Amino acid sequence: MTSLLKTSDLNPSRAVVDAVVPAGEPWLHRLGRGQVLRIVDLEGNQAVDTVFFNADDPDEHYSLTHTIQAQGALYLGVGSRLMSSDARPMLTVVADTCGRHDTLGGACSCESNTVRYGLDKRPMHSCRDSFMWALCHCREAAALRMGKRDIAPNINFFMNVPVTPEGHLQFADGISAPGKYVELRAEMDVVVLISNCPQLNNPCNAYNPTPIRLLVWDTAR
Repeated sequence: MTSLLKTSDLNPSRAVVDAVVPAGEPWLHRLGRGQVLRIVDLEGNQAVDTVFFNADDPDEHYSLTHTIQAQGALYLGVGSRLMSSDARPMLTVVADTCGRHDTLGGACSCESNTVRYGLDKRPMHSCRDSFMWALCHCREAAALRMGKRDIAPNINFFMNVPVTPEGHLQFADGISAPGKYVELRAEMDVVVLISNCPQLNNPCNAYNPTPIRLLVWDTAR
């Protein structure tokens, strides 16, 4: 993996999918092999919790362990290969204007909100809630018979989670900015499951969750 930033020459007007996802909402989409997905941080400092599944066999999903081992680094950037639980490449980061994407912080849930921030935070909406809503209500998930047990460890695009010398995680201010984006090319047919994080209790969203834009191209042209 390289830490260099890289812009894309893909034209948004030629995208086959162009969607804006409000803060706190989920998005589920089937991405064909060779298609390119761009995730855009529209207003800056937004966290985008994302899980990938093999579209033909959802038991094979994104694996943070295999991904970290394959690239020898904790954070994702240009050239990173996202590996599956079967140690196969699922997607490749082909463009990135942010430069830092977290693999360790996981998704917020009512349980983690309660432990970290207090009992009064338990009813707050969370990324795990968004994942569950999408798996229960989206047609693509129903066809694959996906449910709660299929939720796997996720990537947090644009999120800054430094690891201390003692091995602890810190939820720090993001380094993204309005219009920053990351692009991924699918190396197999995948299902993309996104929660546009609603977190209000730590600086991953600058305490102000905002929309994201999602674009898909059929080819890298």
